[in-house]
Amino acid sequence: MTTEKLFPVNGVELCAETFGDPGDPAVLLIHGGTASMLWWDAAFCAKLAGYGRYVIRYDQRDTGRSTTYPVGEPPYAMSDLATDAVGLLDALGVERAHVVAQSMSGGIGLIIGVDHAPRVASLTFVSTSPGGDDLPPPAGGLPHISTPDWGDPTAVEEYVVRSIEAESAGVFDEEAARALVRADMARAANYEAVMTNHYSMNFDEPKGGSFGELTMPVLVVHGDQDPYFPPAHAEALQDAVPDGRLVLIKGAGHGIPEPLWDEFLAALAEHTESS
Repeated sequence: MTTEKLFPVNGVELCAETFGDPGDPAVLLIHGGTASMLWWDAAFCAKLAGYGRYVIRYDQRDTGRSTTYPVGEPPYAMSDLATDAVGLLDALGVERAHVVAQSMSGGIGLIIGVDHAPRVASLTFVSTSPGGDDLPPPAGGLPHISTPDWGDPTAVEEYVVRSIEAESAGVFDEEAARALVRADMARAANYEAVMTNHYSMNFDEPKGGSFGELTMPVLVVHGDQDPYFPPAHAEALQDAVPDGRLVLIKGAGHGIPEPLWDEFLAALAEHTESS
């Protein structure tokens, strides 16, 4: 039985699910571009809740069961997605949360941390980058994966599974990846919109500054085999924030797979001890 619930937030509907005791320190999980809440595995959320955390995962706009828009026509900016996250905390009665932002959503975490700082107990950036022309490009040898016919569910499934494999750096469970993609496709109103609209939005920036203006504790978690953002991106992000802490997870690619959760969870639990 699902415990998902739809919340009216910021003029849209967001689907969210919680784990643990609402009285514990809250951890808001924001996955990367195109990824619904399912990409934060329920078992991962339950393990984090077992550390005494109130864990929140949710579908951003154009993913899962949340509000979706026509393909290629997202009427929102990254700052709207940040406002959505803060509005979801309001809807759940959470005054402050530890925000965990992955990949593309590192930009959302940054906007929340700078422009909505009183709502953030700490920030964790996972598999993301501060950007910069001096940082290394994606690793050579990444496979070219052709965009599928969006009307062919089998081709779409294969495209996303192979994309997961490409970013996994060898720690890849095809059965689990395929199950995730099938569940994700089943929940989405329009999977082509899921896979394209986040890349079409307006990528605006915080109004109050950038990484140097973050005032809360910051943890950077990164795979040492990330093919999209090599470790120099994580090191640059650590340097860009005041007193940032870096945890480089050996063997992880773009994201932290289940066999490597323990180190990630231990670091996250330590980082989110206070409310």
